[in-house]
Amino acid sequence: MKISVLNDQPEGILLISFFRKNELPATTPVHFKAEKGELWWSSADQLWIGLGDQPSLSSIRKTVRKVFHNRKDQWPEQLAVDVRGQSDEWVENMISGILLGGYKIGLYKSGNQVLCPLYEPEGVLHLLTDHPEEYLKPLIEQAEHTVAVQSRIMDLINAPGNKKPPRVLASWALTSGEQFGYNVKVLDKEELYEQGFAALLAVNQGSDEEPALIVCDYAPENYQTTVALVGKGITFDTGGISIKPSANMHLMKSDMGGAAAVLGVVELAARLKMPVRLIGIIPSTENCIDGKSVKPGDVIGSYAGKTIEVIDTDAEGRLVLADGLSYAVRQYQPDVVIDLATLTGSVIQTLGYAAAGLFTANTQLAEQLILAGEQTGEKVWPLPLWDDYAEEIVSEIADVKNFHGKPLAGAIVAAKFLEVFTDKHPAWVHLDIAGMAFGDQDLFPGRAGTAYGVRLL
Repeated sequence: MKISVLNDQPEGILLISFFRKNELPATTPVHFKAEKGELWWSSADQLWIGLGDQPSLSSIRKTVRKVFHNRKDQWPEQLAVDVRGQSDEWVENMISGILLGGYKIGLYKSGNQVLCPLYEPEGVLHLLTDHPEEYLKPLIEQAEHTVAVQSRIMDLINAPGNKKPPRVLASWALTSGEQFGYNVKVLDKEELYEQGFAALLAVNQGSDEEPALIVCDYAPENYQTTVALVGKGITFDTGGISIKPSANMHLMKSDMGGAAAVLGVVELAARLKMPVRLIGIIPSTENCIDGKSVKPGDVIGSYAGKTIEVIDTDAEGRLVLADGLSYAVRQYQPDVVIDLATLTGSVIQTLGYAAAGLFTANTQLAEQLILAGEQTGEKVWPLPLWDDYAEEIVSEIADVKNFHGKPLAGAIVAAKFLEVFTDKHPAWVHLDIAGMAFGDQDLFPGRAGTAYGVRLL
């Protein structure tokens, strides 16, 4: 799809206008209420779409995406959208919604998935505006780059475990770095042994697929700040010896949602040439079952030099993150450290599918992320990181244990475990995205990757 700019209403091309409930023209027919996603054909070549009452920017994007997704096989080759009088952010979110509406989830279906001509290379989306083309060009490019990255990340999350072992994530990063101008290095199993990534290697013991530590380094000229992003890269999670129930185990292909977000943020920053250095660190492995698998009760080491008593092998994400966080802090001395992980079912019990759990002792960072979440629709909500919970990870035979074995405060206790491996970094944030990385059930009933974290960060 190409995007063009028009200053006059086109003839013979479908024109789409968006309306809020409180901004309907006096001539509006009584049956059109401008509810979210409501459609009304005002004439053969004019379509009105309702946005609801005082919609947020993210709500506009989601509403537009759903409308275009539901009719993705019916749009003509060209259509126009009236964006006159709208803010820059409104325009960017509207364009993003339309582009995301054409996302195809059937990655491994035989034969072509038929979409309407609009979503083919010859399709054209015209923007009817009062501004010159030069004014809208940066907004269009931002939307195109953002959606391109989101779509690539959704593809990664939606791919089954056999199509994306750690070596595939590493190859993805290497190719992206070469294409968009940032450095990528991959530590293989031998290097991980040599450098002491004992926790990551312990989780990998039950898998035939070798682990990898993927390090992406986007360093523009004259940057002032270095941000390290650490993403949980479990490409499939059986739970190990502490095996998961079979009913929804297939959804565990999404357990690398944190890694996918990190890959996406680094690539998008490079595409948009953002003036901040980003270090993306992804400790990646499968968590499988084998005679060599780590067992409940085992004591393992870590990159930080601390010993860990493994109470539950299904609490493996925090083990690989422990090594990733230690490596980030000690090798790069970043100004800010943020980790993202589909870490606990507990956070879903607490927040449902509306927000990620936010853990940090840094009030300023918390406020910035909460605001960013409200603006982008990728919401976060703060949960305590008090030392009251530290006793839950005390081990009698090792420095720390990875699980407290209680049906309470699971997300908080997991965060306290991770905190041990941050060297008390003053600007560390943990985001538990278990309820957010894999959803979109209103578009895909079987659930799908959301690319949560890309817009937020």
